[in-house]
Amino acid sequence: MRRRAACFLAIAVSAAASGFATAQQPAKMFRIGILSPAAQAVTKIFDAFREGLRDLGYVDGQNITIEYRLAAGDISRLPAMAAELVQLPVDVIVSDSPRSARIAQEATHTTPIVAATAGPDPVAAGLAMSLGHPGGNVTGFSGFAGELSGKRLQLLKEAVPAISRIAALWSLAEAVMGQSVIRRATEEAARTLGLEVRTIEVASPDQIPAAFDVAAAGGAEALTILPSAMFWNERTRIVSLAAKHRMPAIYPEREYVDDGGLLAYGQDIPNNFRQAAGYVDKILKGAKPGDLPIQLPTRFELVVNLKTAQSLGLTIPPSILARADEVIE
Repeated sequence: MRRRAACFLAIAVSAAASGFATAQQPAKMFRIGILSPAAQAVTKIFDAFREGLRDLGYVDGQNITIEYRLAAGDISRLPAMAAELVQLPVDVIVSDSPRSARIAQEATHTTPIVAATAGPDPVAAGLAMSLGHPGGNVTGFSGFAGELSGKRLQLLKEAVPAISRIAALWSLAEAVMGQSVIRRATEEAARTLGLEVRTIEVASPDQIPAAFDVAAAGGAEALTILPSAMFWNERTRIVSLAAKHRMPAIYPEREYVDDGGLLAYGQDIPNNFRQAAGYVDKILKGAKPGDLPIQLPTRFELVVNLKTAQSLGLTIPPSILARADEVIE
């Protein structure tokens, strides 16, 4: 009897020890890759992504590791960076531009990809079979790029009614990822508003100053910048050149206005990244990216910089100030 009791006790102790060891094993450390043309990890969009992850219980260094591969504006570096992330390997790749999403997709057809900005037409760009059911390894968030481009011109004309000629800078390197669609929409919107528009191709950052010279020589009285990762990285220089040429300008993201630009109107990109964290969570829990619909934006923001308006000798109409989500004074 004593021998049997001792045997049961030994089994019980062993089972308890085994259960304790299992309970003490650390949770899996997931690895998330970020592929981006950006220059640094501390930006509003990446901050929003990390906040979204924290809200879902993921903390960098505790249960996730975030691997940044940032090209600092040199898109030619992205393919090698995408290959690095696949080779690590990472559990999910998050991209912040249509171009980086496509490059990630070319590097892998198995690693899930969440494109926080998948461009105006992810289907035409080859990223997905449909918005409702992407079908491959890419999901994320798209946008009304063409419609937004027209809205920007409308706001620019309302802010500066006297303008009749504008220049539109667009990135030749990103033409295949939706820039051509946005360019056509910009030209059509300009005609509707009675504006003469000249689209100026910019293939690389070092061509930006010359593009402003071309715009000025052509008599452009104002400027619109088409969405582009390259332009976003060069936004400080672009804003400075607009001030130098005294050109009122409207931009696709608020960071331009934070850095001294006049007007910005577009989707709330940080909110896209916050939502992208939710898609990452679903994928880490077993969801397939091909089953997660590509979402359209629901939040847009208009930002006005009154300091810049004053330096240009402009008075922004109350109709715009009343609609602005933020006014920098």
